[in-house]
Amino acid sequence: MLNLSLRQLRTFATAARHLSFARAAEELHLTAPAVSMQIRDLETAIGLPVFERSGRSMSLTTTGEYLLVYARRVIATLKEAEDTIARLRGVQAGRITVGMVGTAQYFVPRLLAQFRKDYPGVDVRLTVGNRDQLDRQLHDREIDLAIMGRPPRELAVRAEAFAANPLAVIAAVDHPLVGKKAIPPARLDRELFIVRESGSGTRAAMEAFFKEQRIAPPAIMEMDSNETIKQAVIANMGLTLLSLHTLGLELQAGQLVVLDVVGLPLRRAWHVVSLGALSLSPAAEAFRYFVLERGDAMLEQLFGQAAITSGDHLNS
Repeated sequence: MLNLSLRQLRTFATAARHLSFARAAEELHLTAPAVSMQIRDLETAIGLPVFERSGRSMSLTTTGEYLLVYARRVIATLKEAEDTIARLRGVQAGRITVGMVGTAQYFVPRLLAQFRKDYPGVDVRLTVGNRDQLDRQLHDREIDLAIMGRPPRELAVRAEAFAANPLAVIAAVDHPLVGKKAIPPARLDRELFIVRESGSGTRAAMEAFFKEQRIAPPAIMEMDSNETIKQAVIANMGLTLLSLHTLGLELQAGQLVVLDVVGLPLRRAWHVVSLGALSLSPAAEAFRYFVLERGDAMLEQLFGQAAITSGDHLNS
């Protein structure tokens, strides 16, 4: 029998997800050398390498790919055992892992902070990824709940809308379109756009809007960070489409402007999502209920009228 520890398997699964020891260390609150040591000990126990390193890039070996399947099963089984025990304890204690898309980082930490005040005995772990990454993490039961805009269609999930998520085209303050009223979407066809990476819900929403309007603005740059995109737009490198929930500080400071484009903002919704076949622990169920009860009010408090739309958006 292989003499592998659960800590080694968790470290390996995290490093395999990121394909980076540094990012795995950040998520696990360890140092990169500590992660490297855990992987080295695991490889020694197996007798085969699980990662192949080429310069600064890293990939799984065939052995690593097989081991990852079983490591995820072990971790998921242990999580089910923890959830069962948590049900016996009640909501006074427990551990939950919440995944969120990058756009949600502007409000989810505040939701978690308030939740922790109500349930101080619950340990909450937060991860960030794009929509595709969260879909996979839900499937592999690496997270209990996800906060995202567009729920997965490939998975049997319970997705419940709790607040509006309006998306709009933004520009630098000195862009020629600033101040124009009722801009036709066709006018955007000759503007340069800075876009989110493939797999992002924001990117998917933008592409759907462009397709609906039969326009194809050129994308000059792809970025996986809302903050980097905002800085590029401030520098007047192009336009972008982002959630208004990412723009509070920049709009207040007069660094960015929301363009008055016909048909915008897009009326989307924030959802709390869990795997349909998974029974949530009392702690995870308490957080789900907390988000559904208080999420909308907290977003309104943080972002004002930008977070308020008619009630039908939650079912669109």
